[in-house]
Amino acid sequence: MTPFAASSAAPRSLLDLSFAELEREFVASGISPVHVRSLWRALHRKLQSDLAGETGFVPPLRRWLAANLGAGKRFHFDVPTKMADIASRDGLTRKFLLGLDDGQTIETVVMGYHGRHTACLSTQAGCAMGCVFCATGQMGFVRHLRPGEIVAQVRHAQLALHAAGGPGLRNLVLMGMGEPLHNYDAVMTALDIIADPRGLNLAPARITISSVGVVPGILRLAAEKRPYNLAVSLHGATEEERAALVPVSQRWPLPELMASCRTYFARTHRRIFFEWTLIAGTNDSAAQAERLAALLAGLDAHVNLIPLNPTGGFAGSATNSAAAKAFQKVLQMRDIPSTIRQHRGIDVAAGCGQLRAEKSRGELVAK
Repeated sequence: MTPFAASSAAPRSLLDLSFAELEREFVASGISPVHVRSLWRALHRKLQSDLAGETGFVPPLRRWLAANLGAGKRFHFDVPTKMADIASRDGLTRKFLLGLDDGQTIETVVMGYHGRHTACLSTQAGCAMGCVFCATGQMGFVRHLRPGEIVAQVRHAQLALHAAGGPGLRNLVLMGMGEPLHNYDAVMTALDIIADPRGLNLAPARITISSVGVVPGILRLAAEKRPYNLAVSLHGATEEERAALVPVSQRWPLPELMASCRTYFARTHRRIFFEWTLIAGTNDSAAQAERLAALLAGLDAHVNLIPLNPTGGFAGSATNSAAAKAFQKVLQMRDIPSTIRQHRGIDVAAGCGQLRAEKSRGELVAK
């Protein structure tokens, strides 16, 4: 086979490949891996989509792309279709519904805060965890996303922010559709690409993986000492209370989950963020705050208190401001740091899965 010739292997996305994988591809094709840096910069720093029009490429790289990128060739390129782009009335939250090559849709949210932006990424189409108050959990699991489909969300968000003339992304949270630790390998490949200083260069310390409590994934994060932040969704401080909201607790009970968190902390010495969705009359009492404080004793923990984002499939309502502050005060008295998160994007269905659900019901309208 001559250099630059396309193979008969199933096509992959260029955005699926790490820098090291691209180097191996170039070596196998008979060209110098030194040219990877130019391609990587075009993909992940300049955010190019029209690689054929990139004038800075040397002839060997242009020939490799001509032979290997495109319909019927070894590689394709992830450019999600924008199905919806809805901004909140306050202008601080923007939600995208993105269409993938196989017809599936996912959501990406960009949130603005005083000179900085955070993107909330999806890692799966649907979700298998079944949290009762979550729109994604209510729709069930469809499939995992590939690394390139996760990276493409960051590219899409950055391009949208650049087009609006504002600052780019500073923070990422993997808290959109899906359970990141259920799609561990693809997520870690994507994050390694996103954090690579030669490209998108988003600092690992500003990337948070949010998990409903997939114990094997938490232990693997601990063993591999990944540099990203971990957030664990609790929502209940006893097995009975948690299982009523988070069915996966039946597979990984609360004592097992907390043991994995203590192992993670012991091995990484990294603070763990715990997510607590405040639901009126369900998990917002002072007694429940006391139990939560006892559960977290000895850990370097920070609790994010998140008022419920209502969904059509769950009858609960958000805790009011006074009750949220009372819950937080109990934690403060027990020296557990916490933050009451701002209620963002209600008018754009910013809770994960809500926009996709609206579209599937034919209810999607611009707001």
